Amino acid sequence: MLIHLDELEFITAYYNDPVKQVSHIAYDSRQAIKDSVFICLQGENSDGHDYIEEAITNGATVVIGTDKEQIEEAALRHPHCSFATVADDREVLAQFAISFYGQPDRKIRTIGVTGTNGKTTVAAFVKSLLTQCGIRTGSIGTNGIYSSQEEIVYKKSTPTTPEASDLHAIFNELVKKQDEAVVMEVSSIAIDQKRVAGIQFDTAIHTNISTEHLEYHKTFAHYKEAKMKLFDQAHTAVVNIDDEMGRELTARFKGDLITYSLDRHSGADLIADNCHVSEEGTMFELIVGGQSYLVNSSVYGNYNVHNLLSAIGTALHHGLELDQVIPVLKNIENPKGRFQVIEEYGGRKIIIDYAHTPVALNSLLAEAKKLPHNKLIAMIAGIGIRDFNKMPKMAETAEGQADQIVVTVDHPGDHDPKKVVDQVMTGFKKPYDQSILTSLTRKEGVLKALSQSEEGDLILLTSGCINGAQIVKGEYIPHSDEDLIRDYFNRLEKTKRPGIEQCK
Repeated sequence: MLIHLDELEFITAYYNDPVKQVSHIAYDSRQAIKDSVFICLQGENSDGHDYIEEAITNGATVVIGTDKEQIEEAALRHPHCSFATVADDREVLAQFAISFYGQPDRKIRTIGVTGTNGKTTVAAFVKSLLTQCGIRTGSIGTNGIYSSQEEIVYKKSTPTTPEASDLHAIFNELVKKQDEAVVMEVSSIAIDQKRVAGIQFDTAIHTNISTEHLEYHKTFAHYKEAKMKLFDQAHTAVVNIDDEMGRELTARFKGDLITYSLDRHSGADLIADNCHVSEEGTMFELIVGGQSYLVNSSVYGNYNVHNLLSAIGTALHHGLELDQVIPVLKNIENPKGRFQVIEEYGGRKIIIDYAHTPVALNSLLAEAKKLPHNKLIAMIAGIGIRDFNKMPKMAETAEGQADQIVVTVDHPGDHDPKKVVDQVMTGFKKPYDQSILTSLTRKEGVLKALSQSEEGDLILLTSGCINGAQIVKGEYIPHSDEDLIRDYFNRLEKTKRPGIEQCK
């Protein structure tokens, strides 16, 4: 791509030759290659201007930043490179990416999902539903990046919503794979950091809101307003009106709106009532325009019926009819790690669900207890990279709802795991109850929960383990609950085989 710095509206000043051929966009100096444009992002813990020299050494020939003094000094040192200053580094990264990749967001239907809980599940439901109904749909989010047909191997820049340049590169890849739509999780932090700036979403979905990410937003009001902004850049919306923010959105949103609810008297466009959970999924009555339809779905629990309604609303926005949608709901694919039921080991039922807020944990426990079981063992966690004030609330939520509780830590980050666990423990009224156990790693927590179980028991492994890793002091340490479960029961089975003496 040939760029003319002197013709770009967002450039406040440029230095050296304003015309350059660029082959790549980098915001991390380590990722700069020959003829890259390097955009100096200023973050909470680092400043891209400090890495200008490294970016140029790695091949960057255009550098854009907000610090006029540092940009001017670098321009003098590197007359063969082009430099420019801008007012907003993140806005420029987004706009530059859109231009560089040829506006791929306009070549594919874009569906953004925001909310405290349910983003990953809704994204999976929308992808599954639309694809099965003939609209090839990819997805971007916590569980990875997928085209309608396969996983795309792409090193993610953030756990949920990629940085703008990565995002448009993924859109471009999905267009090449002939997908017609993409559904993506849009976090409040991503909105605040303008990772989705410049995108006019075809549909925005609101799931729910409760306190979260105050380690970043500081106040609930700022958190909510960040989420609200997504709907200012969407043509259509699907909104949960059983929720405070959803009701506000019905007054604020000016486009075509579909509302959903589990309250028969709510007046929502889509209503689910008479929900019945079984081991196969959930059956419910779907009420649309005064007409009732019987739905058999492959999802578990009332909160997932909420999520399914948002996917149905999205399908209607994209031209599908109910008679196309309803038969598919019994085959909706549940996302990995969201009410993921594992039954093949030792006569137990194990549920992996990464509920990591008090509201999500409470909903999960309520639905899990409906399944037949002898004893319920629940593992909960404090997440070291999140708000410490939330941790005691996880204990408050779980206390009295399980026969045994294992308290562990997810993603300790730079924190001492013991401090994280101790913070969770402050939420228990009876922290010294013998039914409450602790562990200092997620691995140890999973194994401890499994070791407490017997045939017929239900083991619930919760919290925020994501991307197949644990974040410890900036490092991503590989981790898989499923691998631990398999290995645990393989070892257990070996000890039971004739001729093998058990250790004493």
